[in-house]
Formats: sequence, C-alpha cells, structure tokens
Amino acid sequence: MTHPIQIHNQNFKMHASGVLFWEDRSMLLISDVHLGKVSHFRKFGAAVPQQAVQKNFTAMDTAITFFNPKTVLFMGDLFHSSLNTEWELFETWVTAQSVQFILVSGNHDIISPLKYEALGVEVIEELVLNTFLFTHHPEERDGFFNFCGHIHPAIKLTGFGRQMVRLPCFYKSPLQMILPAFGTFTGTYTLEAKKDCEVFALLGDAVLPVTLTESKRKGRSSKR
Repeated sequence: MTHPIQIHNQNFKMHASGVLFWEDRSMLLISDVHLGKVSHFRKFGAAVPQQAVQKNFTAMDTAITFFNPKTVLFMGDLFHSSLNTEWELFETWVTAQSVQFILVSGNHDIISPLKYEALGVEVIEELVLNTFLFTHHPEERDGFFNFCGHIHPAIKLTGFGRQMVRLPCFYKSPLQMILPAFGTFTGTYTLEAKKDCEVFALLGDAVLPVTLTESKRKGRSSKR
C-alpha cells in the first residue's frame, strides 16, 4: 500500500491512493482533488453517478486515518469550479477533522480564500520548508526540490501481446516530484520519462516502481 522514498535526507511514503506522507514533518500531501467536479458535470447533464461525490471524502478520510498527520497540505485544485452543493459537504467534512489544513492555491481554486479561512483552512500561493518548494504548477528554482501537482501524471505500460495499460503515477526527476491527481474524476496526462527520472505507478492497493527505458518525454492529455 505504501512505498518509501528518501529525498534530501528526509523520509517520505507514497501511498496507493496518490497521497504522499512526509514522515519527518507529519505532513500529508494531497494534490488535485477537484471537489465539485462531479456536481459541475451533473449540472450540465453528464451521466455521473451521485455516489461519486462521496468517494473523494471517503478516500481522504482513509488517508488521514492511515497516516494520522499533524498537517494536510492540499497541492492545488482542491475545488474544480465555483461554489456548488459539494462545498457544504466540504464544510461538514473539515469541521469534523482535527488536523491543520493548508491549501496551495491552484488554477481551479477560484473560491474566495475568505471562505476557506472561515473554516480554518490557510490559503497560500506556495510553501517553502527546508530545501523543499511546494507549489501547484511545476516550478524550477535554484537550491530547491519542488513538489507539485497540476499535471495528473500517468505512465503507459506495454506488455506481451501488445497489451497496454495507462496508470496514474508519482513522477520524480532529480529536482522535482509531480504527485498524481487524487480525485476520482480527473483524467490523466501520459508521460514517457527521461532516463534520470523515477516513476512509481499506482495499481489497486500497490505502488509499483517502473523500469524506464525511454529517453524523451511526451504525452497526451485528457480534460482537466
């Protein structure tokens, strides 16, 4: 269910749900939940089951219970769009938690920070801790290792008989780790990694290190 990794002498655990736990800081990183997206699509006639709304909250509860963090850091795009009925569910969910919440604002986070602050959720543009830079969009900054989201990374794996599967993944380069999208209705962007990158694919309840052979990065995006 988890896979350990050390970055800058700090200990992290990748979880099969797509969250990353920073053990030394007791901080849980969750990227691209896109709450409200299901309700947004249902409003415009998409045949998305109502049960999908609750899946993100249940998954977040499971991750928080598993790691018992002091802090939860949302890595942007917590909400997909403007206020809708899922905001009321979020209010109820947040007030039932006993952890500190921080939101690194993403391009979809258009709800007023005042709404979050009223719930005790701190909203910031970026976070710098130790030699780590936490952002929504991928960033390059001298002297820092960047944790980010936004891309919704996935890896395409091909097996015998030309069988192909596309899996969400953690995508790590020497100076950056891109977290997979946590939300259940988000889409992915397929990457083919460079030789100096590491990829950890998510399959069911497992985090699988992937052996890479490609020398270039390319991808096909789906709607985010």
